Amino acid sequence: MSHLYNVLFLCTGNSARSIIAEAILNKVGAGRFRALSAGSHPKGAVNPHALRLLQNLGYDVSGFRSKSWNEFARPGAPALDFVFTVCDDAAGETCPLWPGQPMTAHWGIPDPAAAAGSESEIAYAFNETHRMLAQRIGIFTSLPIAALDGLTLQKRIEEIGRMEGATRGVAKPAVSQPSAPGATRVGG
Repeated sequence: MSHLYNVLFLCTGNSARSIIAEAILNKVGAGRFRALSAGSHPKGAVNPHALRLLQNLGYDVSGFRSKSWNEFARPGAPALDFVFTVCDDAAGETCPLWPGQPMTAHWGIPDPAAAAGSESEIAYAFNETHRMLAQRIGIFTSLPIAALDGLTLQKRIEEIGRMEGATRGVAKPAVSQPSAPGATRVGG
């Protein structure tokens, strides 16, 4: 049996991007990866647009909840293999010490919850978030993780976060994009 990799996706609110990433990885990486998500300042509820998108795409949304990243830093928490921040604010925060000494990278995605406009414009922002995350996660799951040395693997997961065209098609007026902090790696 191959190793099951635990992957934590972080965002500030844990209501949209990190939840969508968790759903995608649990579906495409089933049997190889277990995806989890959390936030530094969880909203307490999953964004209804994120839930609607995931339901429409055939994901089971019954188990999703907005939760604090502290749940994954406690004794007894799963040992993490990877931690990816998907929002610039979370990437700039000091993270807890994660069990398992995971590899970390920043995979910043514009916040679809900040989208303004009509229902179709908001839905477009959420669809684009799903597209960008699915692209990155697809590349990640195709990596020969066990065959790569630590430095090469770290470089590859960082490159995924800097992919050209990763934000292609995001309507700039409809989605606010906070400026990136100086650090591109997850703290902790």
